[in-house]
Amino acid sequence: MFTKFFDKCKAYGLKVTLSEWLTLQQALSMGLCEDSITKFYYVARSILVKSETDFDKYDMAFEDCFKGIRNEDGLTKRMLEWLDKPEMNEMLHEMDKEYLNSVESFNIDKDDVEKKYKQRMKEQDSEHNGGCYWIGTMGKTSFGNTGGNIGGIRVGGGTGYQSAFQVVGARKYRDFRDDRMLDNRQFMQALRKLRDFSSRLDVPKTELDIDGTIDETCNNGGCLQIVMEKPRKNTVKLLLLMDSGGTMIPYVKLLNELFQAVNKSNHYKDVKAYYFHNCIYSHVYNTPECENGDWVETEWMFRNLDKDYKVLIVGDAAMAPEELYAKDGNYRGPNGGYSGEEWLLRMKQKYKKIAWMNPKMSLTHAPWREAETRIKQIFPMLPLTVEGLNDAMAVLMKK
Repeated sequence: MFTKFFDKCKAYGLKVTLSEWLTLQQALSMGLCEDSITKFYYVARSILVKSETDFDKYDMAFEDCFKGIRNEDGLTKRMLEWLDKPEMNEMLHEMDKEYLNSVESFNIDKDDVEKKYKQRMKEQDSEHNGGCYWIGTMGKTSFGNTGGNIGGIRVGGGTGYQSAFQVVGARKYRDFRDDRMLDNRQFMQALRKLRDFSSRLDVPKTELDIDGTIDETCNNGGCLQIVMEKPRKNTVKLLLLMDSGGTMIPYVKLLNELFQAVNKSNHYKDVKAYYFHNCIYSHVYNTPECENGDWVETEWMFRNLDKDYKVLIVGDAAMAPEELYAKDGNYRGPNGGYSGEEWLLRMKQKYKKIAWMNPKMSLTHAPWREAETRIKQIFPMLPLTVEGLNDAMAVLMKK
């Protein structure tokens, strides 16, 4: 079973080392977990998980291996299917809540509730809705969800009266993951890293150097020693190119958030944003509609945006091979005498710092996605996730 747990952790993306696994074995041999699956859950998590961004992966691996157990309750995936009924939430809001309002105070024997809950888990072999004995929905027992009982254990489902003292089977760490899709705030946090491109001007030292002041004060026996530094001028110039239309339609909101994050940021000397469809050809568009005529020539972009621009390309690289390789593969407009692949190679020749971010990138070798495979050979390609954007910033920041 524990070897299977190790395999599950690796399968769900946890970077568990052999040393950490041996440490867990030592903890088990020392009896730190006793005979409690709950204690094992927390001890194993403290040893195997290095960051809260991996908590959700750990929970999924644990549930997959131990059949959904969160503690001694023995909750199974099958029971969660009985209990997770979104339609029950609508019914709950229509119920008469006079009962809830009339309760001024109540005492709950938590130990008694948990004891009965475990006993029902051993006895129950079918789905139950309503009633006052089994684990189910819309009932009066102390366990289940969307019921009329005050206090107890919510199992699956959504919150109702918000009085449960324990929630079983809830993935609480989804939003902690670094491999999930980005939002506006995360875009802005990652883009701030480009401040590292700031350069020092040959001007008088007029700004307080906090780190230098602390170091010098410590070296001076605690007596304050002020250190000044030259002011910084941000020299970052960013060129943002975004794929629009077709298979990118599901990501319109995401691209809009990226665009807003870049424009709200004040960390750049200059920002230019253009759109393309599937691949970059002889023209890039001013708006996401990619309408003929509302564009600028790519040659003009090469001439007017110098090689110091850092280029961030966002697209799913989902196109037919001829759109990438043929000189007339652009069915929306002119190719300008070059294939899509040749335009991308010209981009690489012009701009030295380019990163391509893909919202549905294959994380393994995908020969059936020919265009994506070829573009990965031209540019560094990262998934459009929190971790991916951080890696893209590292590519653009690399000297």
